Amino acid sequence: MKQSLSNIQKQEQRQLLQQHLSAQQVLVVKMLEMPLAQLEDNVLRELDTNPSLEPDYDDREAADLPSETPGKSDEEERREDALNDALDLMGKDDRLPYGGNGEERTVEDGNTVSFIDTLNEQMNLEELTDEEHRIMEYLICSLDDDGLLRKDLQTIADELAIYENLFVEPDEIEAVLLRLQEFDPAGIGTRNLKECLLVQVERMTATPQTMLMYRIINECYDDFSNNRWERIAKALRLSEQQAEDIRREIRHRLNPKPGAALGEVQGRSLQQITPDFIVHVDYEGDISFELNNGRVPQLHVVKEDEELLNEMSGTQMTREEKEAYDFTRNNVESARQYIEALRQRNSTLVLTMETIIKMQRPYFLSGDENDLRPMVLKNVAERTGLDISTISRVSREKYVQTPWGTFPLRHFFSEGYETKDGEVTATKVIKAALKEIIDNEDKKRPLSDEKLVALMTEKGYPIARRTIAKYREQLGIPSARLRK
Repeated sequence: MKQSLSNIQKQEQRQLLQQHLSAQQVLVVKMLEMPLAQLEDNVLRELDTNPSLEPDYDDREAADLPSETPGKSDEEERREDALNDALDLMGKDDRLPYGGNGEERTVEDGNTVSFIDTLNEQMNLEELTDEEHRIMEYLICSLDDDGLLRKDLQTIADELAIYENLFVEPDEIEAVLLRLQEFDPAGIGTRNLKECLLVQVERMTATPQTMLMYRIINECYDDFSNNRWERIAKALRLSEQQAEDIRREIRHRLNPKPGAALGEVQGRSLQQITPDFIVHVDYEGDISFELNNGRVPQLHVVKEDEELLNEMSGTQMTREEKEAYDFTRNNVESARQYIEALRQRNSTLVLTMETIIKMQRPYFLSGDENDLRPMVLKNVAERTGLDISTISRVSREKYVQTPWGTFPLRHFFSEGYETKDGEVTATKVIKAALKEIIDNEDKKRPLSDEKLVALMTEKGYPIARRTIAKYREQLGIPSARLRK
């Protein structure tokens, strides 16, 4: 029988080097990304689901930890309401009204933040080529108010060619978009509600519950979006109670508006932020810090379960005893892995913060942003011996309480710029100098970018007009014509 060339299958032998993360490594990675508030919630859930894991009783009493799963927080209620609204709009328009794209967002305490600036800060910590940087800037400005990207990539490619004189293919844009989707909060830059929810689940700790959440959204999305939980339960063989439990989890843990979360988190007063690190500076100039454990207790494996496994190991067991033995063994092993992952998380956070303090010692002593030194993720990775992706995860959504205020951990990172004296200065310092000049300008006759170039050069920062415009945009300052 003759076969066409297109139907002939070729066999070839290739040697590939691939790295697969173990379940333990995945757990550590997820924990590294968790800020303190999320870690507290995660520990409570683990204690609630694993009978072989328990806290030291003194720690539980001191931390006033509830013995049952805590009630929903205000944030969880907001997320549940938002997801309900999004699902109600399915089939009509899944856009969620929030506010003007890129505008400052006013939150509960009256503070404001810029949606675009928050993402630009994260972008500036990435190692990007000039072309990738321009693409990502355009993608960020193309996001809708809820943080999703609803333009197709071909349209963006056409717009880049027309407005930016940048000629790239959609697959090149997608590669940059995937990097944007790694930014905080989870779900930023996704292209529809389904992708938004899946990205958030992927960032959660891998558990049977989160795996089930992923399957429901990925495999049963049509039924999920139309609230047909009877069909979902039948397809995945879930009991009525299981279906209700997972439905509740999805609705209060997932956020269909990640863009809105930027405003909610960044705009709150410092009293509402729980710091992950607390830095102390004494009168003699000694700097110390502590990792804030909040309500997270010391954990250990239930002693009786370990003793039971030792007693039953190697003995003859009935079927029922064997099932009980396997159940306890799995729980004990899971508890040990969880405790070790928590230990590794804390150890990595301590090492990273210790390195940052050493590199930014002048700033921690003075609190003056002019003392911030250029420092990017790669610098900290090299000093600690950790992978740059690990440092990136550690710096996500973490806060540091210092004598000078409470700041996001990424506040201490900044690119460098060489001044006319040959010194390398952090871009944060240059931006601060630029902002000071603009703040003190004659409001009736705002300074043009050309004039700003001259004034910045006089201060010792000979930067180009294009750089002035970029920094001005990142600071949320309009052009001279719009400042009148």
